[in-house]
Amino acid sequence: MHIRIKICGITRPDDGAVAARLGADAIGLVFYPASPRAVTVVQAQAVVAAMPPLLTVVGLFVDPEPAFVEEVLGRVPLGLLQFHGDERPEQCRRYQRPYLKAIRMRDGLDLQRVMRDFGDAAGVLLDSYQPGIPGGTGNRFDWERIPHERAKPIVLAGGLTPENIEEAIRQVRPDAVDVSGGVEAAKGIKDPAKLAAFIRGVRNAECR
Repeated sequence: MHIRIKICGITRPDDGAVAARLGADAIGLVFYPASPRAVTVVQAQAVVAAMPPLLTVVGLFVDPEPAFVEEVLGRVPLGLLQFHGDERPEQCRRYQRPYLKAIRMRDGLDLQRVMRDFGDAAGVLLDSYQPGIPGGTGNRFDWERIPHERAKPIVLAGGLTPENIEEAIRQVRPDAVDVSGGVEAAKGIKDPAKLAAFIRGVRNAECR
């Protein structure tokens, strides 16, 4: 099976180009001003201009105003939207674009019900839960909580690193993986060696 790899929190064209050259399937641009990895529309345009054909550019939003999303969509060619807040299904689908819904794995969450609620999503992204922080915590959650039978494709996120990615794939068998802090030299600055090791780990795990 081919596990798709998304490198999130890209802020510089060079980092996006390195991720693509090493074999990433997608990059993530964070349109959430409170994030240390946030980009402006102008920064996003520069990153996208450095990307090769067929690489998916994902725009990440957190409880956005619709006008803001429309502005970004009008100026940045995004292939997929990713919603990391408390958005309802109708708020995610209103832009008529493929989308991922990020789910923070808090205690008591009924993941199967959430996947049914977001039935038209391209997939659900499973991330760690930390109060007041919509994502990018660098912490992993208990992978045992992910059911084997799934109503939607799973994107695994939350605390993934070059050191644990093979174990994560063997245990969870996700459709895709998403990493940000685990391949950084500093917040928003990717480390080419860590990127290479992470992607190599994914490809190694695919073969087992």
